[in-house]
Amino acid sequence: MKTKQFNTKFFVELALMIAIIIIMSFTPLGYIRLPGLSITFLTVPVAVGAIVLGPIGGLICGAAFGLTSFYQALTGGSAFTAALLGINPLGTVFLTIIPRVLEGLLTGLIFKALHNNKKIQKISYYIAAFCCPVLNTLLFMSSLVVIFYHTEYIQGMVTKFGATNPFLFVVAFVGIQGVIEAGVCFVIASIISRVLYPIVKKDQIPVTTKS
Repeated sequence: MKTKQFNTKFFVELALMIAIIIIMSFTPLGYIRLPGLSITFLTVPVAVGAIVLGPIGGLICGAAFGLTSFYQALTGGSAFTAALLGINPLGTVFLTIIPRVLEGLLTGLIFKALHNNKKIQKISYYIAAFCCPVLNTLLFMSSLVVIFYHTEYIQGMVTKFGATNPFLFVVAFVGIQGVIEAGVCFVIASIISRVLYPIVKKDQIPVTTKS
């Protein structure tokens, strides 16, 4: 038995998701710029890609998100990551890319595991859509703390917020923007993915041939 798992249609759909991520990255659709962390809505196409195209699709969409984020650091599009780039270039590469790759991969794995359970299949879209921005925040901020917390730049922010430990710094730094990101992704990504999933999967049923 031979199974055709990835076909031309899959790669076309993946390319479309990547194009959406790139377009959003360089327009107001992708970010609301703030002095510190910006509010990003790029978790929406990453979540949709992870749900509709699976863990590999989510990983690649997350990588696209991460690469555009690193480009923003290189070009000064994000003042925050640009400042971090000047402090630790390799650390900034890791910070901007790896958490986003893991975010997409893990969202796809979470959805796949939940969707295979018929008892919770209907809510698997909503759980995965919520997990994507939460993972983005947790993985990004964890990496930020591990790599940059003791730098003068971040310690200046720690003092400004009056945070006495890394956890309080993360809470103060993320603040309401994390709630906004999670809420927007939860609503939009779950609706879009639930509509698209049966349409996409209908044409991606594995093709089997007897040998």
